[in-house]
Amino acid sequence: MILTEKETAAVKDLQQQEQTCIEKYQRYSCEAKDTVLKDLFKTLQNKEQEHFNSLQQVLGGSVPSCNCNDSDGKNYNPKASYDKMSNSEDKKTDNFLATDCIVSEKLASSEYNTDVFCFKDSSVRKLLADIQIEEQNHAEMLYKYKTVNGMA
Repeated sequence: MILTEKETAAVKDLQQQEQTCIEKYQRYSCEAKDTVLKDLFKTLQNKEQEHFNSLQQVLGGSVPSCNCNDSDGKNYNPKASYDKMSNSEDKKTDNFLATDCIVSEKLASSEYNTDVFCFKDSSVRKLLADIQIEEQNHAEMLYKYKTVNGMA
């Protein structure tokens, strides 16, 4: 598979976005006060690394298989770490971090939704659509964390 200049630029832009998310999740896992949130950030960091690696394969001329995973968000059920009525500084910090990451996931999902139409190869479109669904799952997981902890 040979990418056009436009397709190559789109993949590189998506990779930059994935790299930013990887770094954000790495930093935020260190900044988070709650171990449940720290673990969620580490999980999402690994997922974003998988996305980055998949895009790297596309740049190399091959398209990795995808599983169209749409269950991570649905199946994520975090335990509450904060009392719903409390308003501690730790809770405020974790709320900010989770909210900021939801915003990033919304942006990533939107970019994939738009960029999918740049590609003529249906297997690349399928991969990008799968990653877009996974970005939605990430936002759902973060929102569930916020909800169970009285942050939403």
